[in-house]
Amino acid sequence: MIAVDSYAYNNNLKSVHPAEKSLFVMLTMGVCLASSTMITPLIVLAVMAGGIILKAGIPTRVLIKLMTVPLAFLLISMLTIVFSVSTNSSGFWLAQTYNGFTIGIRYPDLMTAANLFLRSLGAVSCLYFLALTTPLTELITVLHKLKVPFIITELMVLIYRFIFVFMETATAIRRAQYSRSGYISVNSSFRSMSRLFSALLGKVFVKSQDLYNSMAARCYTGEIKVLTKKRPVSFKNYFIIAVIEIPLILLNLLWR
Repeated sequence: MIAVDSYAYNNNLKSVHPAEKSLFVMLTMGVCLASSTMITPLIVLAVMAGGIILKAGIPTRVLIKLMTVPLAFLLISMLTIVFSVSTNSSGFWLAQTYNGFTIGIRYPDLMTAANLFLRSLGAVSCLYFLALTTPLTELITVLHKLKVPFIITELMVLIYRFIFVFMETATAIRRAQYSRSGYISVNSSFRSMSRLFSALLGKVFVKSQDLYNSMAARCYTGEIKVLTKKRPVSFKNYFIIAVIEIPLILLNLLWR
């Protein structure tokens, strides 16, 4: 069991109804993505971090480690927005000219990139809140109540399951390679990594067939049914959601 899945089953908010957490996350993420000011994403990031760390009891180091995962993609996206190339050197805040071409930064582009960066982080924190506090089986139940087609939820379950299969298989192969000094040098590391990928493809294919056979042996008829606990509905939680969301919406409207 990976860390995210382990915390989803063992946190202080696991008894909260999944529909309440899903509603809170979807509303907050929508407000964050629709924001035209950088204040709202910062508030969303703080609220979600507080909910994950203080309310759910997830360690701070876990959240920081997870938040660093999308940083590389966000930084690359920011660079493509921040830097501009033009033959006209006017309008640049910081610039350098080479052979008639000006490479630099315009202040509006910098603000746009910063706003996009913060909105993306805020949206990612919303998804982490849902992933760290709600097991997949409970999310599937919510999707079924929303009349999401079964083919989509089944694909979600199978893909989620294969994440574990993929990681377990890759870990076992890599451990075997380490025990045989497969990563003792740069050349051997590249060679071992290529062999890992090729072996992983065959082993995962075999395991996928074994998984289907085990499902067929348990009377699989094209629909995966999950067993979840019934959670009590709390009007207090809906009131808290309204108290958080209404000021955020008003902030977006007034600050625009």
